[in-house]
Amino acid sequence: MRSKTQLSCNLKLVIISLVFLFFFIMLFKSSTFSFSQPPTTTSNTNDLSIISSQETEKTTKLPDCPSLPLTPTCTKNPPSLASALIHYATTNITPQQTIKEISVSAKILQKKSPCNFLVFGLGHDSLMWTSLNYGGRTVFLEEDKSWIEQIQTKFPSLESHHVVYDTKVHQSDELMRSGMEQEDCKKVSDPRFSKCELAHKGFPSEVYDIEWDVIMVDAPTGYFEGAPGRMSAIYTAGLIARNRENGDTDVFVHDVDRKIEDKFSKAFLCEGYLVEQEGRIRHFNIPSHRARLGRPFCP
Repeated sequence: MRSKTQLSCNLKLVIISLVFLFFFIMLFKSSTFSFSQPPTTTSNTNDLSIISSQETEKTTKLPDCPSLPLTPTCTKNPPSLASALIHYATTNITPQQTIKEISVSAKILQKKSPCNFLVFGLGHDSLMWTSLNYGGRTVFLEEDKSWIEQIQTKFPSLESHHVVYDTKVHQSDELMRSGMEQEDCKKVSDPRFSKCELAHKGFPSEVYDIEWDVIMVDAPTGYFEGAPGRMSAIYTAGLIARNRENGDTDVFVHDVDRKIEDKFSKAFLCEGYLVEQEGRIRHFNIPSHRARLGRPFCP
């Protein structure tokens, strides 16, 4: 009896020991797992928040820059402009007009171009006029046929026509008198059919058919008695301007420091149409007389 009781007590002790050992092992594993996890603290969370806010602040403080095209485009200079730049950069010959005089007509061309631009005279400034009227039509009327050939060889893109004048500088007083006295010289009509002695009838037909927006009278030659003079050029330019269907024409006369250019421009382009004068160039703005019938020849 004593041995059985002793055995029973020993068995209970073993079982209790095993249970205790099992709980001890489980407790040890739990502690080891918790120590292996990275500690999560409030300071770490705050640090992450600060870093995030700093990155956001950097992004929002970037300057506003204009967006650039993904594929940049390049626009070439017009051929006439490129030719003009090269020509005037490599020559010692300057245009007949000063920079202030050129600026008067350049201002009008800037406003009206591309337009129809008629120029009396083919000179060293012709390439410049064509460039200033880029996209429009610029036509030159020249008295010297050999000079036209020289210029066309150098600048074949310029459009020029040879014209012949049947007047002389020494006839200017007589032509002025007849122009002021003849009633036909105060009538607005196609110059080809005008009975006025001053009207030039020998220009190419397109000169009369086109409605010119700007006209420059810087020819023919007029500085000596046997030269053609600009009497008929000035009168015909004014008649062409008045004879357009509507709108107005800006007419420029150069060398108004000379007697003929001064008197004929005032008489037949009219002081009432005079806009401005700079140096030796005079600017007139002449409205259509066909658009409003009954206009006097000069206002």
